[in-house]
Amino acid sequence: MRKLKDAIINFDVEVVKKVCEEALGAGIPANKAIIDGMAKGMEIVGQKYEDGEYFLVELVMAGEAMKEGMAVLEHHLKADNIKSTGRIVIGTVRGDLHDIGKNVFVTLVKAANFDVIDLGVDVSAKQFVEAIREHCPHIVAMSALLTSTMKEMENIIREIEEAGLRDKVKVLIGGAAITSGYADKIRADAAAKDAVEGVRICHGWMKGE
Repeated sequence: MRKLKDAIINFDVEVVKKVCEEALGAGIPANKAIIDGMAKGMEIVGQKYEDGEYFLVELVMAGEAMKEGMAVLEHHLKADNIKSTGRIVIGTVRGDLHDIGKNVFVTLVKAANFDVIDLGVDVSAKQFVEAIREHCPHIVAMSALLTSTMKEMENIIREIEEAGLRDKVKVLIGGAAITSGYADKIRADAAAKDAVEGVRICHGWMKGE
């Protein structure tokens, strides 16, 4: 597990895949490899990012390394009967095609054992409402990089309210220009300055904080 953690910290995709296969071959459960190996590595990467030692490119590279490891372990997860932390519906709002920040967040929350329904980019209010009805998530996360598409978040929250679903979900928003003040203005529950903070907020909500 230490080798797996170090491989994530060093963005070494080939070593991540190799050690995941070795762990399975040694009878180590897939969930232990994820939680005690890769997730621990991502925690350290997240801390290095917050400390200014790593930047977005390193966060993306570590996320890609973890994604490759998850691909090796994925078909063993159901057999391990892992309990989900919670369920998140996420998408980049209508009019916005940027997804790097969203994809990093998705990788991190999957590492934290959340079930994630990723709606992709250019997602309309109607699609968010339909996804809430279908998947009954605990959290709805919205991303917007462009200031011109931020206002779409308010439209989405209004439609969630009109559908009578607002009290069933927590709403998290994120993006380069997003602030906690803007979250308050549009009646979102929280704003995340980056993917690492977003994961921390989701964990807190699931713990009742």
